[in-house]
Amino acid sequence: MQKFISRFAKNESGATAIEYGLIAALIAVVVIGILTTVGQNLLARLTEVANGLA
Repeated sequence: MQKFISRFAKNESGATAIEYGLIAALIAVVVIGILTTVGQNLLARLTEVANGLA
């Protein structure tokens, strides 16, 4: 049982998976923020074009 616990404590594969998950979540948050900003700017620009054509 002690061998199992010591092997479990030394195993870092779970920590690596968690780190990759956190990095992926951070990238997703940044991408969502950028797309939201770009989308709002694009909507404003298209509204200007539509008003100019009317």
